[in-house]
Order: sequence, then structure tokens, then C-alpha cells
Amino acid sequence: SNPKVGVFVTFQNEQKAGLGIPLPKGKVRVYKRDDEGKEQFIGEDQIDHTPKDEEVRLYLGNAFDIVGARVQKNFRVVVSGHTVEETFEISVRNHKEEEVEVLVYEHPWRWSEWEITKSNTAWEKVDQSTVKFPVRIPKGGEKKITYTVRYTW
Repeated sequence: SNPKVGVFVTFQNEQKAGLGIPLPKGKVRVYKRDDEGKEQFIGEDQIDHTPKDEEVRLYLGNAFDIVGARVQKNFRVVVSGHTVEETFEISVRNHKEEEVEVLVYEHPWRWSEWEITKSNTAWEKVDQSTVKFPVRIPKGGEKKITYTVRYTW
């Protein structure tokens, strides 16, 4: 269980976003205007050389008002069927005064052959070792993601 929730900014290096030029490797600082219109520093990250029309993803640190917990709820091995099933519950709590969008990434790691057999939340297979659960959490709210993964060998 990792209660820390990372904060990321993702954007396309494209002309319609005001960019669309090759970006050199280096430090990117991110600022946000506060209620008075003053710029407030919110984080920084290093980027690699980034061609135009590619995605840029910046890690700005960990949120202090959004927390998460991950618990294994079930684990079952069927040796004769060459399968393992396990169920996880992920809780994300939003202590902010506004709704947030959280992308929960999971990495099924036991075997390379796996499938999500049950989930109470929409999910997307990002690649062979990553599943993404996008969730919106209201201010002061909590979202519980429960899913079962089946591994076969």
C-alpha cells in the first residue's frame, strides 16, 4: 500500500497548445495563478529532448490532500488449471475543496499472461504490464476501485 499520490501534468508538444517545436532536454518549472492572479510555483521536473507532436509528462511531486491505499482482498491458486486469481481494493480519498481526476496505474506482475476478469470501474490496458483506472472523485469524497486479475501459465 502506498498512500502517496503523485501529481503529474501531461500535454502534447503541438502547435495548437502553443508549442510544436523541438524541446531541449532540461528543467521545466510549472506555475499556477492563485485567486489573486499571482503566479505560484507548484513544481518542476526534468524532461528529455522532446520532438514536436509528442507527449510531455511532468512529475510535480506528491499531493498532500489526496491519499490512496491498496489492499489485497483475495488470492487463489489453481495449480491444475495453471491459474492464479487475486482481487485488490484501491481507495483514493480527496481532501481538496474541488473535484479531482485521478489516474490509478496498476502493474500485474505475477505472469505475463493476465486478464482483468472483474472490475467495478472502467479500465484501460496501457501496455503488457500496465492497467489504468481513470476516476473522478468529488471534493471531500472517496472512490473505491475493486478488480480481479487472473494470471495463466
